[in-house]
Amino acid sequence: MRKLPVLLLTAALLLLGTPAAHPADNGSWSVRPATGPSGERPSLYLFAAPGTTLTDRVTVTNKTAKPLTLRLYAADAYNTPRDGGFAVRDRNEKQRSIGAWARTDRDTVTVGPRASVTVPLTIEVPENAEPGDHPGALIALDERVEATRRGALAVGVRRAVGARIHLRVNGPTVPALSVEDIRIERHRPLVPGTGASRAVISYTLHNRGNVTLAPAVALRAEGLFGRTLLKRGLTKLPAELLPRQQVRLTETWEGAPQLDRAEVELTATAKGTRESAAVAFLAVPWLLAGVLAALAAAGTALWARARRRRTRTA
Repeated sequence: MRKLPVLLLTAALLLLGTPAAHPADNGSWSVRPATGPSGERPSLYLFAAPGTTLTDRVTVTNKTAKPLTLRLYAADAYNTPRDGGFAVRDRNEKQRSIGAWARTDRDTVTVGPRASVTVPLTIEVPENAEPGDHPGALIALDERVEATRRGALAVGVRRAVGARIHLRVNGPTVPALSVEDIRIERHRPLVPGTGASRAVISYTLHNRGNVTLAPAVALRAEGLFGRTLLKRGLTKLPAELLPRQQVRLTETWEGAPQLDRAEVELTATAKGTRESAAVAFLAVPWLLAGVLAALAAAGTALWARARRRRTRTA
């Protein structure tokens, strides 16, 4: 009997995009900052100087009818390269900020049916901590593997939920956003005017600073003699770009020119920063141009040959 390949995945169900005003919740359990004097908090927003120790509390709630045992750990956050979504490092990966500085008073917690347990959280900010934002999360992981199947592939899934931690270390803040490595891939008919054309613009959006940014990107394309071919704001962007993170993004330009010289400019802005980058391309139907050049060369050769013959006859 042939054995099916098995893939083990950990599904970290975190709050994605802009933090919402409710706890991280997957329907079976939730993790949220403990309710304080000002009421419920969607995430932990903390400020500290280097060398400071912070204390807080996090509440884990079991929404099922059976006891639930979960592993607790802190992890650094990052933007996924594909779409810029908010994600956290696996607990076996090297942690450099929140994942290394934060800890609970226990490694695992057992929560009774439809009950809650509040766990103390301690964050020790080292003396040499860099100023700026240090995003992360406190994760509650169910280490049991749930079997499922995707076609011929057997998949084992471990579910996790995380409450975000937003820590800003005191010191100079440096917002810095750049657009890098713009590339254009064009799709066009062999003969201009016989079909639709489009261009796929890919670029890297890079947060080079030490604070989280909410980026906006504007696209502008100009043709010969400064004609505006395209002008619009882009919408496929991460809601927040974390410090020193970069994501690769694409934008499709339907109806891109088939015969023109164009310059594409991308301008990225966020609070306190603005930067532009541009790339030019020549839209030429090279196959048709090659055929015309070959015909011209052949015509020139025939003309030269006929002239030589007339010269010899004379």
